[in-house]
Amino acid sequence: MTTSPIWTAPTEFGEQLRELYGLECAPWWGTPRRPDFPTLGGKAAKVMQRLGFEPMPWQRYVLDVALELDPDTGVFAHREVGLSVPRQQGKTQQILAVMVHRIMAWERQNVTYAAQNRTMAKKRWEDEFLATLDGSSLFGKYRPRKTTGNEAIIWGSTRSLLGITSNTEKAGHGPPLDLGIIDEAFAAEDDRLEQAFSPAMLTKPMAQLWWASAGGTDRSVWLNKKREAGRELIQQMWATGHRPRVAYFEWFAPDHLPRDQPSTWRTALPALGHTVSEDIIRAELEKLDPGEFDRAYLNRTRKAAPPSDPNVPKTAWPGLAEERSRPGPELALAVDVSQDRSTSTIGLASLRADGRVHLEVVDRRPGTAWVVPAVVRRRQLHDPVAVAISASGSPASSLIDDLVAAGVRAPQTADEKEHPLPGHLVVMRTGDMVEACGQMADAMNQGTVAHIEQTPLTAAVNGAMTRRVGDAWVLDRTRSLAEVSPFVAVVQARWALLARGPMVRADYDVLDSIY
Repeated sequence: MTTSPIWTAPTEFGEQLRELYGLECAPWWGTPRRPDFPTLGGKAAKVMQRLGFEPMPWQRYVLDVALELDPDTGVFAHREVGLSVPRQQGKTQQILAVMVHRIMAWERQNVTYAAQNRTMAKKRWEDEFLATLDGSSLFGKYRPRKTTGNEAIIWGSTRSLLGITSNTEKAGHGPPLDLGIIDEAFAAEDDRLEQAFSPAMLTKPMAQLWWASAGGTDRSVWLNKKREAGRELIQQMWATGHRPRVAYFEWFAPDHLPRDQPSTWRTALPALGHTVSEDIIRAELEKLDPGEFDRAYLNRTRKAAPPSDPNVPKTAWPGLAEERSRPGPELALAVDVSQDRSTSTIGLASLRADGRVHLEVVDRRPGTAWVVPAVVRRRQLHDPVAVAISASGSPASSLIDDLVAAGVRAPQTADEKEHPLPGHLVVMRTGDMVEACGQMADAMNQGTVAHIEQTPLTAAVNGAMTRRVGDAWVLDRTRSLAEVSPFVAVVQARWALLARGPMVRADYDVLDSIY
């Protein structure tokens, strides 16, 4: 998959939305409008108005694209519509308009709505859908059927009905389905609803499946899969020009954007300035924990808390991220290899002008064959104070002889050991690793290190576990719940920087560095 959150749509997409809808908050991933295709979006928007809701620019855009008609066949251009948008943006009102438009416009339509479970679907059907209709100018054009297990809103002139279903394997089994709605998709842990709805639509040329949700959690398997697939479809569409029969819309704030900035909110909240104010969002920020705020209002997937290990201050790691952090002229490198030798990592630690230590994974690739040439090249380019590697017992120790043969050698004479030259190899023993790990934990707690939020490094920190060495501890590759070598590499690099830097510095002119 190539769906990095760094990806952005071409500028012409945002320009189209401004020109057609006055929409400034474009979705991060979104299907563009085809002006040469007719659409029923305007009719659905009029239904919204009859229901008492003035469509916002983002809603007009979604309706127009989702309800495009293929000019050659006259059927909907999109069989599936995915909508991933934060909470309180008007999703429910839009979905209601789509369902009511369907039962108003065509005869004998079967529309089925599903939410987290049948109880929630019934509550929304009765307390929101039916209550909104009863309070609108459409009152009297339908009749409700409230029999438990057979609830429906039946439109008088078309005999079409809007019913509800449960989130079970039997959901949607029955008469052919014209429109299926899976709302609050974050609660779906599998694809049972989609598997039930889709076969019931096969004989219906105008059938559509809609799903909608704010961000979920790691357990939201179905939603996460649909979001990933939607992102990929949009990116492939812009790359190849192929238009799939799936329309996808996702408003989202990437993780590197600060949650407390209005500029970030304007990236993810298309209703901001319409039905939601910055003051309201700030109040939500103050009362919600960060993970829930990110899920609800920035549409980020809420990840499970890092596994507990009392020695590694994992909760401090997110606060140490600085997108603009850059290494200074004085730096150290370190090499580490995964336990199964499938990947190798070169880590960097560098002293910044403000006294903090910048940590970064500067190279990470499969296998080990590439490591020695890469270290030699980076050593020539960056003139590090040292290159660190673990001693016997570590997977990386097998590279020591090759590094020495390539000219990256450890100090040999007494004078070299007392006054090491820049770029000497530092072979770290168990005591050195104990010291390095404890110092890194202190630095994370004290905020004296910074990183640029690299996925392999963050995953290594979050999955890191430790083992005892006497009364102290070191990182444990076997117990760790993620590949921990990126974290090991920067731990070693930081130790080498601070332990060797003062010894080298007297003969080390940082102005000679070209990093």
